Amino acid sequence: MQKLTIDDLDLKDKRVLLRVDFNVPLDEHQNITDDKRIVESLPTIKKILDDGAKAILISHLGRPKGKKVSEMSLKPVAFRLGNFLGKPIKFVDDCIGEKVEKEINQLKSGDCILLENLRFYPEEEKNDPEFAKKLASYGELYINDAFGTAHRAHASTEGVTKYFEKCVAGYLMKKEIEYLGNALLNPLHPFVALLGGSKISGKIDVIKNLMDKVDIILIGGGMAFTFYKAMGMEIGSSLLEEDKVNLAKEILTKAKVELDLPLDIVVAKEITKDSESKVVDKDKIPSDWKGVDIGPKTIELFSKKIMGAKTVVWNGPMGIFEVDKFSKGTVELAKALSFATERGATTIVGGGDTASAVAKAGMEDKISHISTGGGASLELLEGKTLPGIRALTDK
Repeated sequence: MQKLTIDDLDLKDKRVLLRVDFNVPLDEHQNITDDKRIVESLPTIKKILDDGAKAILISHLGRPKGKKVSEMSLKPVAFRLGNFLGKPIKFVDDCIGEKVEKEINQLKSGDCILLENLRFYPEEEKNDPEFAKKLASYGELYINDAFGTAHRAHASTEGVTKYFEKCVAGYLMKKEIEYLGNALLNPLHPFVALLGGSKISGKIDVIKNLMDKVDIILIGGGMAFTFYKAMGMEIGSSLLEEDKVNLAKEILTKAKVELDLPLDIVVAKEITKDSESKVVDKDKIPSDWKGVDIGPKTIELFSKKIMGAKTVVWNGPMGIFEVDKFSKGTVELAKALSFATERGATTIVGGGDTASAVAKAGMEDKISHISTGGGASLELLEGKTLPGIRALTDK
């Protein structure tokens, strides 16, 4: 996946259409509760402005379903971005139309403007050619730095590329491609995949794709119970995908790599912070209890495997980490990844819940790379070519 990047362009005095991923969480008062995605976009934005270009930023936020929803406006993002850049950011309350054109025509070199939520128009997600052409008309150059949307063939990520001679990756996109791409194409061994999350169905293609690439697959989280069921074990009221039991049997039978399931489980009566809980061996889950986290023996085993690795890819928490008393397995394995990183391993964490779990563990700065795109990173791990990356110009 060798793609042209921002460093391959002469930006000076050009209008640069930059697709960013400002899909940040907002509270009920429209305050940004996590600005990681804004922070990750700063190197690319600063490069454009420092090189004397005009930055025209486009993004989506949430799922307004093609309608203008005031609670999903990007206006709060413009204010936060301005604070980071130390200069006011012009915000336009639309993303196409005469008002937008007028503001863009008034830009001077070194100026930055943010347009309103692209998904206020249904044409964005439909990859409408005319909508894409209109967006493309605002820039002389196109840069995509929105890895979180790279798995979607939308007007702003795929459609616009048809109207530019060169379409390149920003620094964040470049980093995502290098880490996730190289982990799969040229990993250092031993290569360990740590997979968790609630359902096996979301990770089937990941497991199949990684089976001939990794040395060890460690499986935790809710998906482990479908594997237990496939082995004929009692899982109590734990999460189960009944229709995936046969598939789990097939994976266990065909796996040519080491595949480790939890040795012990934290079980609880209910998924609440006050619920009674205890640790049991994997084959001793009571019939009316449910598994909520991996136990201490598993933490020790998985940590040892991670510590001995040269490459680690992690997607999916080990338990219901949102409840503090059921977060220990996830937190301890985040620590194991940080230790492995210190020892020279390349450690990569998929976005979404896994990134949130690492943040909760306070290990964000101690991992080689934390992806900003949950769905996009998952599809790369599945071996898929993402439309937003495929549309960029090859080197």
